[in-house]
Amino acid sequence: MEKALFADLVQSLKEAAAIAKGEAPASRRFEVAPTDVRAVREKIGLSQAEFARLMRVSVKTLQNWEQHRRHPTGPAAALLKIVSAAPDVALKSLHG
Repeated sequence: MEKALFADLVQSLKEAAAIAKGEAPASRRFEVAPTDVRAVREKIGLSQAEFARLMRVSVKTLQNWEQHRRHPTGPAAALLKIVSAAPDVALKSLHG
């Protein structure tokens, strides 16, 4: 590995450690509001069981999301955004 590249990587790691410890401010920060799962489900008119089946999760997981005990992450969060933005397309794609 080139010395300059290695030095850049080491510096980046030191900066990340300082940010994690609260010793330095992050250069940018993103706040992502959690999706209101209940509102998305009600918007498309499905029961909890139907929506859980659509999302490929258990009803208990869906209830945890709706009651804000847990928040969907990863692919589930992305799918919720798609269902919220374009429910007709999402439902057609998921059922077809």
